[in-house]
Amino acid sequence: MAQRPKSRYKKKSPLISILAWVFVLGVVLAASGFTFAATQEIHDAFCSSCHSQPESTFYQRSTGTQAVDLASFHTPQKGLCIDCHSGQGVLERMSAELMGARNALKWYTGTAVQPAVQTVPIGDQNCLKCHQDVTQRGFTPKEQISVPGRRGGFEGGEREGRNNQWHELLARWQATAPAAGTCVSCHAGHITDGTAQTGFMGSTTVQAECDACHQVLRREGEGQGG
Repeated sequence: MAQRPKSRYKKKSPLISILAWVFVLGVVLAASGFTFAATQEIHDAFCSSCHSQPESTFYQRSTGTQAVDLASFHTPQKGLCIDCHSGQGVLERMSAELMGARNALKWYTGTAVQPAVQTVPIGDQNCLKCHQDVTQRGFTPKEQISVPGRRGGFEGGEREGRNNQWHELLARWQATAPAAGTCVSCHAGHITDGTAQTGFMGSTTVQAECDACHQVLRREGEGQGG
């Protein structure tokens, strides 16, 4: 009696099928969790719920009736935590949201480090996406701001101040010195030693940044002159 030919295809093991479904389910749950957390990033209360001090204090400031720092000053203008903690464009926004989702996962799994450590500093592009006009010569803010520090916080007095000299020189300073200042060097978001009149900039901090910039650019000018 002739034997039936053996099938070329072996029957799949039930264990392999189970593991495959478990993997797919894990991917779906992870993606859903990250998506949910990312969508919640537009709510400051959600961001603050996963942070201890000092972030919880920062959030409480934003809910007050009077702005006491630069971050809370932006809040009435529909500003959100993630608006400043993300760069320019869709990809930068998505990157920030995914980072927030990852941090939320760490929080709910008990692996988050508290107080939270800022691993991605706020870069100039985070600020310039809304304030790109500040780099233009002659820029004048909508509200009168008294720049703190000696003689208005810069050498040259009011004449150069009206010409927006400190913002114009920033790019040149950054190209010259690796340790040059950035937007947040003067405009720190959560420092309370300034007022709305001074743009929430502290006198000591601003003066130090102005002096450091002028020292570098002075040496640069002396080198070119020699």
